Amino acid sequence: MINDFVSWLNGILWGPVMIYGILIVGLLFSTLTKFVQVRLIKDMFVLMFKGEKSDAGVSSFQAMSIALSGRVGTGNIVGTASAIAFGGPGAVFWMWVTAFIGASTAYIESTLAQIYKEKKNGTYRGGPAFYIEKGTGQRWFGILFAISAILAVAVLMPGVQANAIAGAVTNAFGIEPWITGLVTIVFLGIIIFGGVKRIANVAQVLVPFMALAYLLVAGIIIIMNITAVPEVLSLIVRSAFNSDAIFGGMIGSAIFWGVKRAIYSNEAGQGTGAHPAAAAEVSHPVKQGLVQAASVYIDTILVCSATALMILFMGTYNTNNGSADGELIVEYAPGITYSGFTQAAVNGAFPSLNNFGSGFVAISLFFFAFTTLMAYYYIAETNVSYMLEGKAEKIGIFIMKFVLLASAFYGTVKTSDLAWAFGDAGLGLMVWINVIAMLILMKPALVALKDYEKQKKEGKDPTFHPEKLGIKNADFWIQYNKERGNK
Repeated sequence: MINDFVSWLNGILWGPVMIYGILIVGLLFSTLTKFVQVRLIKDMFVLMFKGEKSDAGVSSFQAMSIALSGRVGTGNIVGTASAIAFGGPGAVFWMWVTAFIGASTAYIESTLAQIYKEKKNGTYRGGPAFYIEKGTGQRWFGILFAISAILAVAVLMPGVQANAIAGAVTNAFGIEPWITGLVTIVFLGIIIFGGVKRIANVAQVLVPFMALAYLLVAGIIIIMNITAVPEVLSLIVRSAFNSDAIFGGMIGSAIFWGVKRAIYSNEAGQGTGAHPAAAAEVSHPVKQGLVQAASVYIDTILVCSATALMILFMGTYNTNNGSADGELIVEYAPGITYSGFTQAAVNGAFPSLNNFGSGFVAISLFFFAFTTLMAYYYIAETNVSYMLEGKAEKIGIFIMKFVLLASAFYGTVKTSDLAWAFGDAGLGLMVWINVIAMLILMKPALVALKDYEKQKKEGKDPTFHPEKLGIKNADFWIQYNKERGNK
């Protein structure tokens, strides 16, 4: 009965309304911001290296690294492969489209997180729960998001990520899952018990390293198959619009799986990236909103595309008619499920290196999933901090650390479809609550954008004064400006 209920709930939360609705919302935000993700793309990448960290906050790059810790995960490898398995090569095109318009969604949620952030116990805190309460005046609305987030990222999803680590390490190196689990939670515990600063310091080193290493191998494979680039890109576009002879008739599946996997991977609209965005030390909320928009491009346009191109270049995939038990349309990798497409691709590219692909992808999955666990902890801690005060907050955070570590270890030795289903439900509820809140609260983010661009045209380094812009309940910034003498 529980399985049936959760399946029914996920059918609603992740159904066509969600899939196509998130595209419409992203297009709305893109239009209202006049496609900020294109107009200010230079600022998006320049600003990520300009923010300064402080005693209370982290730098723009560190905040983006924490966000990328969550964005870049198993979805970039296994998720991208599953999109090709069920939606065909055309699903990759729709992943690109979702990332492009999703960058504006990431801008809105991260700017709101900065506008309505707080300084609590000497640390910047913010995210959907905070801006929902401050923007709507309804604390129950914020608590609903916080509970969904804690259940999803601290209780249900850590086991799923850890299981991906254990499975990949066992397949590549034959190491027992419990050993992998023990090593994982020891290192994770060292990091999360060190607090936000340690998470930021580890993320700013580990995230760029893992992403660049993965992109380097993908780039080598692309160069090795450079003459096939036009054909592969053509296949992606043809398949996306029903004009390919083999994948014709799959446009519905291509859109569905492309959008679904892109949302799961880059998390635009989930509100997860908004949590670290609030921790950044910047002089204007729009600065970090733009940086977080760039992280969506990095996740999907770079990392997901790297996975997709390796698989398509090497032809190590099978595609069915769009359902989990559907008939195969093509079978280029007999006996291999989508979880093994990427390993098979790298192995095929380097046949003289004995099972290099299996080991490389296992290590990549370890880093991708491990950093996602770090991000999960940070998100959970922020929402516990939102709900509790004083001694209760400290006790709640302490308990939550052990809950997350226990969930991660349990996931390495045993996971279940029900855990996946509950995790999807939690994440889906987060998206629904956050997107509804953004539609209600988007005006301050749009007003802040106009203010930022106005000050830039005047040759100023933008500073934020919410009272001058008619934005209420942004109390942090009023105090911030008084302390620094900003006028």
